[in-house]
Amino acid sequence: MTLSADLWDRSLWYATAQEPAPETDAPADARVLVVGGGFTGLSCALHLAERGVAVTVIEAREIGFGASGRNGGQVIPGLKIDPSDMRAHWGAKAGGRLAEFAGGVADQVFGLIERHGIACAPTRAGWIQGAHSAMQLRAVHARAREWQAEGAPVALLDAVQMAEATGAVGYAGGWRDERAGMLNPLSYARGLARAARAAGATIVTGSPVTGVVRDGAGWRVDLGGQCLRGETVVLATNAYDSTLRPQLARSVLPVQSCVIATEPLPPEIAASILPQDACASEVRKIAVYYRKTPDGRLAFGGRGATGAAHSQPLQAGLEAQMHRMFPQLDGVRIDKAWSGHLALSRDHLPHIHQIEPGLWAALAYNGRGVAMATGIGAALAARLAEGTPLPLPETPLRPIAWHALRRPAMELGIRYYLAKDRLGLPS
Repeated sequence: MTLSADLWDRSLWYATAQEPAPETDAPADARVLVVGGGFTGLSCALHLAERGVAVTVIEAREIGFGASGRNGGQVIPGLKIDPSDMRAHWGAKAGGRLAEFAGGVADQVFGLIERHGIACAPTRAGWIQGAHSAMQLRAVHARAREWQAEGAPVALLDAVQMAEATGAVGYAGGWRDERAGMLNPLSYARGLARAARAAGATIVTGSPVTGVVRDGAGWRVDLGGQCLRGETVVLATNAYDSTLRPQLARSVLPVQSCVIATEPLPPEIAASILPQDACASEVRKIAVYYRKTPDGRLAFGGRGATGAAHSQPLQAGLEAQMHRMFPQLDGVRIDKAWSGHLALSRDHLPHIHQIEPGLWAALAYNGRGVAMATGIGAALAARLAEGTPLPLPETPLRPIAWHALRRPAMELGIRYYLAKDRLGLPS
C-alpha cells in the first residue's frame, strides 16, 4: 500500500493555508511516541501535552501530508451508523455514551480552533445530506429524527427546500445538521501541531519511521539510524502506511478521494450555490461532497478509485457530475485538482486497537475524519494519561481475509454500489 505524494502541493488548501508549517524539533524520547502527524496523532499529542505528559509526534513527510491535509474540509458530527444502532450494538448505556461523543465531535473541533486561535477559515453554517429517491429520503429523514430525539439542531428538507438550500438539481430531499461546518483542513492540522508544540509536545517532521519494536517494558521507534524510546506508541498513520504493522494495514481498505475546485465564481453564480454557506454531501454509497470556499470557489469531491496515483478518470467523472448537478457552472474553469487516500472499514466504523500492551492504533474514519479523528485522538489521550474509558470500545485487530485481492474486489463493489445508487436504493 505505497501511496503516492502526487498532487500534494497542488491542492487549494496548500495554496491558501494561513497557518504556516510548524517548526521541526529534534527527535526526543518521550512517555508517548505518536507516529503520524494528522488529526488523530496531533489531537492525541495536544491533549497529552496539556496534561503534562511528555509526547513526541513523528511525521514522515509534512504535518497534514496525508488525508488530514487533502480532504474536503467538512466538519461533520456523528458516525455512519445512527444512535439507535449504537444502542442496539453496545447497549443502552455504552451506546448512549457513544452517541453523545459522536454528536459532540464537531464542538470539539471548533472549540480547539477558538481556544488556540487556529487560522483555518472556519465556518459553522451546517451540513446538508441529500437523497436522490423516495426510498433514500425515508432513510435520511429517519436519521434526522433520531438526532432530533438526541437534542441535535437538525431540520428535514423536502425537494423544494433541498433545491433552495443547495442550488443543485436532482434531489428528492434531505436534512440539515446545524452542528457541522467547514475549514481549511491543512491549516487546521498545522494549527493543532503549533498548539501541541506550545503545550510542550515535540514535533518531528521529515522522519520516516522504519520500525517499532518492543524494548524491555517499553518501545523503540527506529528513524532509519536514530532510535527513540517511549513507554507507549500510538500508530496514527491511517491509510498512509503498510509496513510498520502489516496486519493493521490489512484491516482497512484504502480508497482514493479526489477534489476539484473551480476558479472563483462570478457573484451571481456563487449566490446560487449553497446560499447559506453550508457544506453538503449525499446519502449514496458512491457519493459526492461539495462546499464553497472563502474566495468564492466551489470545491467538489468524491471517491471511487483504487491505486496510488491520481485517477484522471475519477477527476473527469467528478467534473461531469458537477456540471449535471450545477448546470449554471457551464463554462467555469477547474483551477485546482488533487487527491489522497482515506481508510474504509468493513463495518463503517472507526477502529481503536491495542495491538500489544502499550502499542495503540486508531484509524478508519470512513470519510468523517476531520471531526471524528480529532475526537478519538482526544479520547485516546485521556485513556493513556488517566485511564478514562474510550467512547468507542477498542476492538481486536482483524485483517480482511481478501485484502490481497482488494483492488478487483473494491472495483466490483464500486460498480455494485453505483448500480444501487442509480436505482435510488438505500446504501
